[in-house]
Amino acid sequence: MKEKYAIMRFAKYKGPEISRIEGHNERTKEKYASNPDIDPTRSHLNFHLIAPVGKYRQEAERQIARAHCRTRKDSIRVVETIITCSPGFFKDKGPEEIRAFFVHALDFLRQKQAPETFLSAVVHLDEKTPHMHVSFVPLTPDKRLSAKDIIGNRRSLIAWQDAYWKHVVAKYPELARGESASLTGRTHIPTQVFKQMARLTKKRQRIEAVLDGVNPFNAKSKADELRHLLDDYIPGVEKMATQLKKYKAAFEDVETLEAENADLSQELDEAKRGSIQEKMEFAKLRQEHRDAVALLDKIPMDVLDQLKKEAKADQRNVTERLNK
Repeated sequence: MKEKYAIMRFAKYKGPEISRIEGHNERTKEKYASNPDIDPTRSHLNFHLIAPVGKYRQEAERQIARAHCRTRKDSIRVVETIITCSPGFFKDKGPEEIRAFFVHALDFLRQKQAPETFLSAVVHLDEKTPHMHVSFVPLTPDKRLSAKDIIGNRRSLIAWQDAYWKHVVAKYPELARGESASLTGRTHIPTQVFKQMARLTKKRQRIEAVLDGVNPFNAKSKADELRHLLDDYIPGVEKMATQLKKYKAAFEDVETLEAENADLSQELDEAKRGSIQEKMEFAKLRQEHRDAVALLDKIPMDVLDQLKKEAKADQRNVTERLNK
């Protein structure tokens, strides 16, 4: 029987991305092309344990101003905690049992953070595995804005994980402690990124099939088809480049931790073994992206030129509408 893990992850947000996570957490959009796992027909099953009183970013700025905190452009304004378990844990549980688990998990965070700093705690049941997004403003008891003081360094995050596991296991003894991403010195790459790359790879294969099928008799129609495919493909390649750049720093060697604390030697050995798979997965992502970029070299110049002209025309139309 596979072990069932208690899982808690932290993410930190500074500015415009706060509105994006709010859109995801609060299900403010009609469609979620970036996350096909969301089933909108089940979104009515989602529920709040803490309902937002306003927009995340505006409420965060209000709390920060009320506390008279000094901020910089790169100050962390919102911390998000994602809480879930291995899928098997929820398999035989009904709605009330699932709710009871997340209430118990939220009680742990309430012990760590002042209640007025919480922006939202919402449980999603419209994806494959139930999970909760808890968002709060990282204000310290002495009214400083400091995600670093609250979440801490790698060692502090390990302590967070230990304390959380002790809290949940008191009521759910079947749960094992989840692996801390901080211990491995890496950042978790969301499943969503792999799904985006899979879709990009499928588009690349479609474009390659079109290119392979070009002949003197169908060149015009194939060029039109290519333009249509590339209109969506090129932005996808650019977006993936940004994603990979973001996660590149996550794969630095964990040996530096050894010098910081010799007591972690056993955990480091486990971390090194655990990081191999993610390094391989990241390498695969980078190779697939290189293949996606290399495909653009095969596109006829006249097709790319036409795309540029259409893009400029679209931009002119937008500017004209804005100036009316």
